Amino acid sequence: MAHHPPHTSIAAPTSENELAKLGVAAAAQAIRTGEVTAETYVSALLDQARIKADLNAFITLDEQGALSAARDADQARAKGQSAPLLGVPLGIKDSYLTAGLRTTLGVGALKDFRPTEDADAVATLKAAGAIVLGKNNLVELSYGLTGDNAPWGQAENPHARGHVTGGSSSGSAAAVAARLVPATLGGDTIGSIRVPASLTGVVGFKPTTGRWPREGVAPISHTLDTTGVFARSVDDCALIDQVVTNAPSTVEAVRADLKGTRFAFAPRQYLNPVDPEVEARFRSTLVRLADAGAEIVEIDLGEDFQELALQTTWGLFFRETKASLTEFLERHTVPVTFEALHASLRPGIKDAWDHFVVPGAAGYLTEDAYHALTVARLALKARMGEVFTRYGADAMIFPTTPCTAPVVDRQVQFTVAGQDVDFRVLANNTIPASGAGLPGISLPIGLGDRHLPIGMELDGPEGQDRALLALAARVEKVLGVEASRS
Repeated sequence: MAHHPPHTSIAAPTSENELAKLGVAAAAQAIRTGEVTAETYVSALLDQARIKADLNAFITLDEQGALSAARDADQARAKGQSAPLLGVPLGIKDSYLTAGLRTTLGVGALKDFRPTEDADAVATLKAAGAIVLGKNNLVELSYGLTGDNAPWGQAENPHARGHVTGGSSSGSAAAVAARLVPATLGGDTIGSIRVPASLTGVVGFKPTTGRWPREGVAPISHTLDTTGVFARSVDDCALIDQVVTNAPSTVEAVRADLKGTRFAFAPRQYLNPVDPEVEARFRSTLVRLADAGAEIVEIDLGEDFQELALQTTWGLFFRETKASLTEFLERHTVPVTFEALHASLRPGIKDAWDHFVVPGAAGYLTEDAYHALTVARLALKARMGEVFTRYGADAMIFPTTPCTAPVVDRQVQFTVAGQDVDFRVLANNTIPASGAGLPGISLPIGLGDRHLPIGMELDGPEGQDRALLALAARVEKVLGVEASRS
């Protein structure tokens, strides 16, 4: 059954710049009603991508393929055919297989690899009428949190060149923030959607682990990996989620209040450390939510919570990489071996692999230690579950990242709240939901002192993704969807 976004009236866009501002639902509607042709829309976005090529948001633009698909979409519409995303171009993180379109996983060794199949999520979106505009830049093999990439270039933050985008889904976030596409697919193992969403000022949604298909996407950890989406509004994330999961269509007005909602806030765990400007913006946002009727409950998840979350999740991240990636390469006949990838990695990533990922390395977990992580993960899930059972919260609420985007030249080591930290701190707050498998969504809540975005995350109960998206839409409406857009 075709799901269509609710019909809302929009003025016909009059310029390339206006076309680039369209969200997913608005673009789908404009194409469906004939206000805009898919070919005109795709052409406008390709022009924007060329103008902003210095962002390094894309590794590959499929100009001819996208224009051809747009013409096909226009012909289909002329014949009376419809689909929920007919003619809407999207960006795809370059860890997803795309049939006939170069797929690099962010490494130079795969610069000529063209898969014969689409990842399941890509195939589903294409079946709904979407067009792949191109493949988005990423950290090599999705192994990083800042957006650095040696063979394809550093992804740049559209809000301020010279600042990181976050990672690993760096180009996916940058492309949405720069209005090169209305939405992109990303991947999230410890925060690789939510971190860049926060640092670039867009909405980033990580579903409950296992809810979205991940077949055909290069993995890190079979326990933690999930596919997900970036867009410029919660509604657009919800529309993509609806299409990908075939969720029932719901058309209801979003309330501009939060009466009857309860948010749990754990300052001891989620403000440690956090830059003062981020904490100030977050606390002022809590006041606005309370003024709109929300109940804010302050809780404490325990002195050992951060250690439990970080050690468990990072442990699974490193320990499962070799088995997960090797199996993927073999199953999809990707023309490179794990050993060749390991040898080609840039310093930093290779150092991590040498210490944690390669069997027999000093930090590689024994079988007993690995199995102990399963027990620890159950403890983490139970602790996170208390937020919703014991405290009756609809969502956990906290700053997505502890700081705004670091500068590219100091992306490995920098300071947060006066403390010397390394890049791993960017995922401190996103990791608990990853370890517990919960859905999470990062929303932009404003700009910091240097006009860099600040993000706020909502985590919901496991499997309650549609409820979380509906709640996030209400929060967005209270805060103002354009409040922090550049």
